Amino acid sequence: MSKSHWNKGFRGRKMEAPLSPRESGKCVAENSKDVFIEEEGVKKIAETLYAKRGCEGFTAQGWKQMNPLAPICMNDEAVNWVFVVDTLNFSFWPDKDDEQCLVTYKDKTYSGYMSLCAAISRAMDEGIPITEASYFANMTLDDLKHVLRSDNNVPMPMIKERHQALTEAGKVLLEHDGSFLKFIRKGGNSAEKMIKLIVETIPSYRDEATFEPVNIAYWQEERNTWIAQILVADFWGILEARGEASIPDIGYLTMFADYRVPQALVYMGALRYSSELMKTLKEGVILASGDRREVEIRGCSIWCVERIKQQLWDIAEQREGCKLEHVNSAVIDFYLWYFAKEHHAEMAHIPIHHTRCIYY
Repeated sequence: MSKSHWNKGFRGRKMEAPLSPRESGKCVAENSKDVFIEEEGVKKIAETLYAKRGCEGFTAQGWKQMNPLAPICMNDEAVNWVFVVDTLNFSFWPDKDDEQCLVTYKDKTYSGYMSLCAAISRAMDEGIPITEASYFANMTLDDLKHVLRSDNNVPMPMIKERHQALTEAGKVLLEHDGSFLKFIRKGGNSAEKMIKLIVETIPSYRDEATFEPVNIAYWQEERNTWIAQILVADFWGILEARGEASIPDIGYLTMFADYRVPQALVYMGALRYSSELMKTLKEGVILASGDRREVEIRGCSIWCVERIKQQLWDIAEQREGCKLEHVNSAVIDFYLWYFAKEHHAEMAHIPIHHTRCIYY
């Protein structure tokens, strides 16, 4: 894992312990130069969510909207399916807009994150044991290229990095009988402990950047676009689907900073980019992982969703005497990601930031 430094002159100094995603988001937002949280937009989104508070999408069932190709039967194979998909879930944006990697599954063609889900489910239908750790821990690069093959000869980006991430993660599961369920249960029934377990054990889930004077640890997406936090959130969604006991401290999770959610927040008026940053993004400039502007986009997005959640809770408490605590940051992220997916055409004038890395 490599760490990015905003201030090279700061290298060598003793660093404080990494902040949690929530703490780091607040720190970045308070010191951001090019990304700003707009409270009026925050309140507007909170009001929208309050009006939808009874919808199924504002429960763990929102997970199903994001994962429509996941196995219907929520058995241990489905749990490993989530692990494989989340481990490979990063960097889908194409080098050229007209060169998307496309995967057809059951007569429907998918792009982006859904092309990955389609490819993994297709492999299962073909008899490839892609959800078995004994297989994916030892699969060759050519094996993975076959599993993730496209229909239009445009390969999925970063195939070598995906192969390394998956085989490394598979070897970790082999130490737990090849079961993600057995592995994650070492974190007890705590989201916080599960996240720490993941980032301490699986290198590709360790997403950090340095922000003077503290070390910012994102611990999520979205690597892949949704790192350790997304993995825990998806596991929570499966538990809910299976009717099993939930995770009491699921509220520990923040949103999963990626490309589309910041775009949605800007579109909905809760985030604002400086004119300089907007110009840079519209020109298609690739921001390096750890670049100040890239960290500001992700950090401010995290804190923006925290502000939306707090506004929502305040509205509910004022009007109903309750906080709607079941609508947590993870659920709001599910909503915003799905909103961005459903309204991508209307949001096309808002540029996404391009950062080619394994973290989202």
